[in-house]
Amino acid sequence: MALVKAGVVVLDCAEPEKLAVFYKELLAAEETDATANRVEIRGADGFRLAFRRDVNATPPSWPRPENSLQAHIDFVVEDLDAVERKVVELGGRPLDTKDVAGPFEERGYADPAGHSFTVRTVTPTAPKQG
Repeated sequence: MALVKAGVVVLDCAEPEKLAVFYKELLAAEETDATANRVEIRGADGFRLAFRRDVNATPPSWPRPENSLQAHIDFVVEDLDAVERKVVELGGRPLDTKDVAGPFEERGYADPAGHSFTVRTVTPTAPKQG
């Protein structure tokens, strides 16, 4: 019997309500729980994501080294161009990540609060280089 029954990725941000809207739209998710300081959503595939209020949240600066990558989320998608249009429409922005070597195509973005995430057409199998 597993000791842990479920998990959720939690992103700290200054405005959890606004960040939840971004990810709800991007993932076609539904809100499952909300309090004054935390909003949780669940995608159709069961992926859970929550946003916790931190008035002193400092966005990561990845790929720049100062205040670099704290954590990021990988999403597997079918159409990179369609996802990019949706990300930008919702207030996200592409990150300049140079050319990523490997057997898969991927693109990096920042959500409206600055958290980085990657969309890719294939799940990576090789270890991260560098």
